[in-house]
Amino acid sequence: MESPNFTHGSAPNETVHLTLSHSTEIALPIFMFAGGAIGNIIAIIVLSVSRQLRKSSAFYSLVCGLAVTDLLGTCLASPLTIADYLDKRVLRNERVCEFHSFVLLFFGLTGLSIICTMAAERYLAICWPYAYQRWGVGRCFARKFLLFIYISHIFFCCLPVLGMAGSELQPSETWCFIDWKAAYTLLYGALSLLLILGTIALNLAVCGALLLMRRRSAQRRVSTASGRGRWRFLSSAAETQMIAVLVMTSVVVLTCSAPLVVRIFANHFQYDPKADLTAIRIASMNPILDPWIYILLRRSLFKRLLGLSRKRSGSRSISPPSPHSDLLFPDTMRDSHVFTQLMCNTNIITQLPASVKFTPYDTESCRQT
Repeated sequence: MESPNFTHGSAPNETVHLTLSHSTEIALPIFMFAGGAIGNIIAIIVLSVSRQLRKSSAFYSLVCGLAVTDLLGTCLASPLTIADYLDKRVLRNERVCEFHSFVLLFFGLTGLSIICTMAAERYLAICWPYAYQRWGVGRCFARKFLLFIYISHIFFCCLPVLGMAGSELQPSETWCFIDWKAAYTLLYGALSLLLILGTIALNLAVCGALLLMRRRSAQRRVSTASGRGRWRFLSSAAETQMIAVLVMTSVVVLTCSAPLVVRIFANHFQYDPKADLTAIRIASMNPILDPWIYILLRRSLFKRLLGLSRKRSGSRSISPPSPHSDLLFPDTMRDSHVFTQLMCNTNIITQLPASVKFTPYDTESCRQT
């Protein structure tokens, strides 16, 4: 008599346990969907209400394009995952599984392409300013290039549907992806790896070019007072913010995308479903983290940080110079002619507010360069 009663009483407990477990599992994709959608909507609003001068630049057009791409990817992929948690038959449908696989392929590759384009735009603006101006790189150019990225990637990511690779429901039954053993998978991984390496190389080239400019101008000397003025002028430039946004966004995108690219190649040697699930979850964090870079590194916050640095530089100029202050404020910031060349070469002048005025000496130096 006791045994049946015990068995009968344990069934409800097991059902409750399974229900709680299911609720915990579905909470994660819902949270990621809400975080990605809300964050990218806020980022798009922040970018849209920025000054017209910034909105007209190619760099911020690409940043806005990346935010829109992340928002679309979140809104297309996450609802299917949530629906599959509610009904396991959703991704078992062949057409739905192919679409889910296409979404993951397309938006993963498009994000890498846009971030690589952002790095290339900064590289041209800083290292090849004359070619940058001759080619007319601006908002219209950036939009046309974004359209080219979208069209070309739609065609490339549709190749599995055309027969180059089949889409499969993964062992966790929460996402679909192409056949890991197909030749197309290696082609996709090679292209993704090429974009990752290109982004890293371009970012290193940009940072190296700026450091080289500072090193070449380190032998110049001017008074401490004029040095503070040059520091204020350089600190208010939009270039500093662009480089910060580029570097931080590159770190997030590459960190989130790299594990899946590694799994694409690794699965040709040793198949590991758990590692694949971890990699796709890390990749799903990309559209959640990206928008907060644009939000936190907006210009108002930059002005506050630069205001603090100006106060510190002003207080340090009262006391005798020390080796530490030379490291923080090198002679790069203290030479009028070299500073003007740096501003011209990095194409910052066209991005500064209209209230900034140059002296006749600065204008003449710009023309000579």
